[in-house]
Amino acid sequence: MDLAVSKIQLSNPSQNHLQALTVEALADSETVHLCIPDHIQIQLQLEIVDQKEVTLADGSRRLIPYVGPIKIKFENRIGFAGALVMGDQVLLGAIPMEDMDLIIIPSERRLAVNPHSPNIATSIAK
Repeated sequence: MDLAVSKIQLSNPSQNHLQALTVEALADSETVHLCIPDHIQIQLQLEIVDQKEVTLADGSRRLIPYVGPIKIKFENRIGFAGALVMGDQVLLGAIPMEDMDLIIIPSERRLAVNPHSPNIATSIAK
């Protein structure tokens, strides 16, 4: 399991008048989605667009609100995602990290831009 703590910026692209939030996020390669606490949903005025049945680490299942879109910024990368509203900290999962072409450097426990594509995010579309 690769984990890193890093500052990211979250904003609501449909509410340009709201100030972006800089938050400390736990980047976790084994988490799939972006997860945010409810106070961030409230501050960014993110509307619930759906509910997802989520399997938690202990194997239990819960129905969780799904909000979005959220604009995510890290260094020179920008991505857009939906988020599960749960927990007490921001979790940056594999889907938004892959979308933004970010990696976790395990030996340094830090989130980084992919060094093979430092200037622009790359992706595979096949």
